[in-house]
Amino acid sequence: MDKDLLTLSSSKVGNDITHQMQQITALQPFLAMLAGDSSLDVVGEMVAALLETPSFDIAVEYLKRDPGSAALIEERYIAPPHDLDTLLQYPPDSLGYLYSMAMKAKGFRAEDLYEEIPIYSDASYVEARLSQTHDIWHIVTGFGILPSDEIGLQAFHLPQFPYPLAVSLLSSSMMSTLLFNPEELPTLLDAIQTGWEMGKNAKSLFAQKWESAWGKPLLQWQKELNLLLD
Repeated sequence: MDKDLLTLSSSKVGNDITHQMQQITALQPFLAMLAGDSSLDVVGEMVAALLETPSFDIAVEYLKRDPGSAALIEERYIAPPHDLDTLLQYPPDSLGYLYSMAMKAKGFRAEDLYEEIPIYSDASYVEARLSQTHDIWHIVTGFGILPSDEIGLQAFHLPQFPYPLAVSLLSSSMMSTLLFNPEELPTLLDAIQTGWEMGKNAKSLFAQKWESAWGKPLLQWQKELNLLLD
């Protein structure tokens, strides 16, 4: 066999094995979520496994089709830590005020979600920025804190770009609900449908520098981004 061909073949086998190992690694937290564990630790394990898969690279390339998102990825924009007390000084109808109130009610900061994510690639940047703005997405889409609301928000991601974590959370939640809480399945499916329709109609949420316009009224954000369903 030609030496170059042998080298190419060996490289392909190595890549295939690496991809298989990544898939196996992702299965472990997926099974935990399937059993009903949606803790941040388990989600973090899932994110770490998915970041190294081709699926995340595909998601990044899809995001880059939007000029605003592509610019943000190239810049690697991460806003300074959100000062919740300062945000309370904005008008009560503003995104900043409403976001601060929601975060204080939950008792945690966005920094708890993204500070430990090392940014070493486009994919890791995308995950860090999504984590920093996750609760902003909750506010602007109107999805609350119930488990079905979280899955509705994950469904919102998918028409915007094929976010691997959203696929994992949707699939595990549907199967977990089917097996352990079947009476909640209609509510879950309604949330998924709502999220999908909103995400399909909306402009790119990833492309937004929310922090540069904390004082803008929430309703104005929603109108500008086509987030208001008829």
